[in-house]
Amino acid sequence: MRKFFSFLFTLFIIAGVAFVIWQHPGFFQKQIDKIRGLYYVHKGDKELKKLKLQKAINYYRRAVALYPEHYGAWYNLGNIYVVFEDYYSAVDAYEEAFEHNPKMMVARMNYGIVSAEKLGDFDGAINQYDEILKTKRHLISIPFVYSNRKSYKVNKGLAYYNRGVAYKQKSIYLDYEYEYRRQFLLKALESYQEACKILKKDYDARYNLALTYHLLGDYKTAGLTYCKAIELSPMKYEAHYNLAVLLRHLKYYKESLEELEKASTLISTSSEGISAQQRYIFDVMNDVTRTILASQDNDLIEKITEGPNEKSKVTYIGGKIVMTDDLDKAILKNFKVCGAKSLLKEDLEELNEYDNLRYDVNVPGVE
Repeated sequence: MRKFFSFLFTLFIIAGVAFVIWQHPGFFQKQIDKIRGLYYVHKGDKELKKLKLQKAINYYRRAVALYPEHYGAWYNLGNIYVVFEDYYSAVDAYEEAFEHNPKMMVARMNYGIVSAEKLGDFDGAINQYDEILKTKRHLISIPFVYSNRKSYKVNKGLAYYNRGVAYKQKSIYLDYEYEYRRQFLLKALESYQEACKILKKDYDARYNLALTYHLLGDYKTAGLTYCKAIELSPMKYEAHYNLAVLLRHLKYYKESLEELEKASTLISTSSEGISAQQRYIFDVMNDVTRTILASQDNDLIEKITEGPNEKSKVTYIGGKIVMTDDLDKAILKNFKVCGAKSLLKEDLEELNEYDNLRYDVNVPGVE
């Protein structure tokens, strides 16, 4: 008797489930599709780990066709499309990812980078960076276990940095009137300043801040900011070279020559033979040299003609500098030194004093 009632109860449950399915077929079909979609995501993840990208694409496409809300699959699709240089498909996939998960900052960040740097859609990129900066995250901090404070702060700094890049690119590449371009540069400057407050030791943020000051004609501040970038990463040639160009413009020829020599040395350590960049630097160095010789400044002429320093620890093999432990210490110390820093500081202080004095004279009564 007990078995009969147990069987009857089982039949009742089955009938009830069948009735619910009959009443709501769409809901249950969606759950089945979701399960199948998750299976294909799993298969796609496995192929992605093995770097079988086309197979991964095929699985992810089948997954999102069944389960469109899976933002992780869309994000991975976007990354693979970037590898294949299919940038339009990539931004579409990233957009699907953050449409289904508005707080997926990494998808917004990648969308912005690809839009600005590969498609020239600077406004679309800036909009996504603004969304990242507006999005509030729940900060969790469990001592010795987990904290998302640092990652949130870094992402914010990167959003400011990338927004600066987009504004700078917009000012350079699009055909606008000078004043519009200047306004875009000022927005880039503001973004880089915010990025540097967060990413205090980031060379790229500091270098681009310096470059933006340079483009805006604030040469003294640009020079000091190049010096800061050099202190952060002395073995990258761009800041040395741009500082040299700036110093030449300010007629600090000796200091300009020093930075040009450093830039040329750094390029020679990473290039095969003489690169086009190196040739250009040599041309600029020759121009600076001619200017110094024409000035008949004996101190500067001595700087050009003097032989190698006795304490130099540079080792040359096959005409190229070879990094050694001694060289690493010596050259790092030397390349960190920004010879024009004190000159630029003095110039900037004098300029600020002049501006303050002019402000007091022109606007009396204002303290």
